[in-house]
Amino acid sequence: MAQVLKENPDNDRFWAIDKVILAYFTFTGILVVAWWSAVADAPAWLAWHIVAPALLIFEVKRPNRTSWLFRNWYGVVYVASSYKEMSVLIRAIRHGDSDRWLADLDFRFWHVNPTVWLERVQSPGFTEFLQFAYTLFIPAVLLVGFVLWWQRRYAEFQYYSFLIALGFLLSYVGYLMVPARGPRFLLNHLQHIPLRGLWLFQNMQLTLDRLESVAYDCFPSGHTELTILAWWSSRMISKHAFWAYLAYTPFLIFATVYLRYHYTVDVLAGAVLAWILLCATPAIYRELSKGALRIGRN
Repeated sequence: MAQVLKENPDNDRFWAIDKVILAYFTFTGILVVAWWSAVADAPAWLAWHIVAPALLIFEVKRPNRTSWLFRNWYGVVYVASSYKEMSVLIRAIRHGDSDRWLADLDFRFWHVNPTVWLERVQSPGFTEFLQFAYTLFIPAVLLVGFVLWWQRRYAEFQYYSFLIALGFLLSYVGYLMVPARGPRFLLNHLQHIPLRGLWLFQNMQLTLDRLESVAYDCFPSGHTELTILAWWSSRMISKHAFWAYLAYTPFLIFATVYLRYHYTVDVLAGAVLAWILLCATPAIYRELSKGALRIGRN
C-alpha cells in the first residue's frame, strides 16, 4: 500500500487537498470573469469563488473549534458545487458538443453502436438492477471515506479525500475540453426498445436527471474513474471491502453503457485516468504535503 502522510489538524499549514481546490477555484473563477456576459448567474458564481476560498483560508489560518471537522469534510461541498458550475461554464464557453465524434469513435471500433447492440440483452429486471448499481455511485465512493473516518484512521481518510477530490476535479476539466451529453440523447432515434425497469427505474433516472441538470459530463466517465479509485482504496478498510467493491465495480461500469449514459470511449478514458491517478497520486500527495509526518505500511 502506498505511503500516506499524517496531517496535523492543529497547524495553520495548507493541506494537499486545500492546494488543489484553491487552484481549481482560481482557474474556474478566471473562466467566470472571462466569459462574464455568457455565464448564467455570473455574480452569484463569482461571489461563491470569493466566499468559499476565503472561508477555507480562514479555517486554515485561524484554527478554531470548527476547523477539524471543516477541513476534513469541506471538500464534499466544494467539489459538488464545482460539478454544478461546470455545466454552466460549458454552456457559456463551448458552442456545440463532442457527441458525434465520440459516437463515431465507438462505431469505428465496434462496427456497431454499443447502446443499440445491447438491446439484445435488455430486460426489465436487469435494467432495474443496473440502474440501482448506477445510482449507488456517490454513496459507494463516499462510503470508503466514511468507514475510514469512523475507524479514526484520519491519515488514510485525508489521503483518500485528496485522491477522490483530484479525480472529480480532473474529470470536470475533461468535461470542459470534450463536452458531451451521451448516447441516450444523440442516438435515441436509433434505439428500437426504450429502457424499462420493474419498480423504481424511472424514479431513479428522473432523480439523477434533476440532480445533474443539463450536464455535459460524459468524457471521461467519472463513474468509471471514481469507482475504480474507490475499489482500489477499499483495501485500506479490509479484504472483505476490497472484494465487495471488486464485485460491484464491473456492474457499475457496464451500466454506464447499457443504460445509455456513456460511450465506451468515455469508459476507457475514465479507466485510464483512474490508473494514472493511482500511479501518480502518492508522489503528488507527498510533494504537496511537505513537512508532514509519514505513516503507513508498504
